[in-house]
Amino acid sequence: MSNLKLSDRVNKVKPSFTLEMTSRAAELRSKGVDVINLSVGEPDFNTPEHIIQAGKDAMDEGFTKYTAGSGMLELREAICEKLLRENSLKFSPDQVLVSNGEKQSLYNACQALFNKGDEVIIFSPYWVSFPEFVRLSDAEPVIVSTDPKSQFEPNFDELLSKINSKTKGMIINSPSNPTGGVWSNNAINKILEISEENNLIVISDECYENLVFDAKYVSTEKLNSYNAEVITCMSLSKTYAMTGWRIGYAVGKHKIIKAMSKLQGQATSCANSIGQKAAIAALTGDQKCVNEMREKYKGRRDLMIQLLNQIKNVDCVVPGGAFYAFPDFSHYLGKNNNGQIINDSFKLCDYILDAAKVVTVPGDGFGAPGHIRFSYAVSKDTIRSGIDRVVIALNDLN
Repeated sequence: MSNLKLSDRVNKVKPSFTLEMTSRAAELRSKGVDVINLSVGEPDFNTPEHIIQAGKDAMDEGFTKYTAGSGMLELREAICEKLLRENSLKFSPDQVLVSNGEKQSLYNACQALFNKGDEVIIFSPYWVSFPEFVRLSDAEPVIVSTDPKSQFEPNFDELLSKINSKTKGMIINSPSNPTGGVWSNNAINKILEISEENNLIVISDECYENLVFDAKYVSTEKLNSYNAEVITCMSLSKTYAMTGWRIGYAVGKHKIIKAMSKLQGQATSCANSIGQKAAIAALTGDQKCVNEMREKYKGRRDLMIQLLNQIKNVDCVVPGGAFYAFPDFSHYLGKNNNGQIINDSFKLCDYILDAAKVVTVPGDGFGAPGHIRFSYAVSKDTIRSGIDRVVIALNDLN
């Protein structure tokens, strides 16, 4: 069928360049190239043993069939207990939807809430999938800038200027991918107040909630004294090093969760049964593993920020959470690489990969020209070696 035409929906969606960078690293390694990957967006730790064992037990016990579309009742009860214990939030199991990773929860929310002609506020730098989720719901993303010097909190004057009769909601992400920024309670309160005043729904991506280093994390919904409409999306992937298990969840008002569940039921039926059993063990088991991983990330963060800020003409604020640094490399734009002008962060990251064999992620793809995302979900030795290589490569530019 040579004249096959793909849908307009597919053609308007951009591919995930973060996955592309990971694929490039894997391809080079397969060819024997000594590549250091500082682009990784997942923990380098293995899933804790008691969680793995729960997955093995599920298979041995024949728990390999479909579950309820919204997730096992036992898991949804465990999620409610976790929310009450850790976040001081009270939800019932019928307000919980378990999905194939939090990414599906976010997608479900956009599909359930937005229509053609709607506008949705997204704050830059943004996770690459946010604008695409909005476009796939036939709505339009509207980008609002943030301030790097205050954990990338919103420019509220700009936000207010971009809200109009078409604005339906906002997507927020704290701690942030790609910046690691953690918004203050004051900033979240302003978001909630503006949302309530303008009848907007807030989709709060909180997948890095347990990777906050310098303060106690407070969920958006916990601050919601304004009675704004909030859908909270959380994940086990980053907290328990379970990215491949694909278990995430959303909580919110029953009407919205029911709508999201209906969509998911026609798309993927349910999250995988083995992963759900493992998730119960993760949420109800000893949380010592979470604290240990967080402390290791904090030490790596401190090292990476120190080394990045020692690079000439590079500025990197200290991120409050997640496992990313997001330094400003604008000084190196316009530099010459053997006759080729490096005019954006895509070309700069390509140069760093070619010259230093270090994989990083260009900030332009996150809506932040001149920046580069570095991951410290790697060992300290890898961080040192990677930054050393980057410095040597930058010194060779004219």
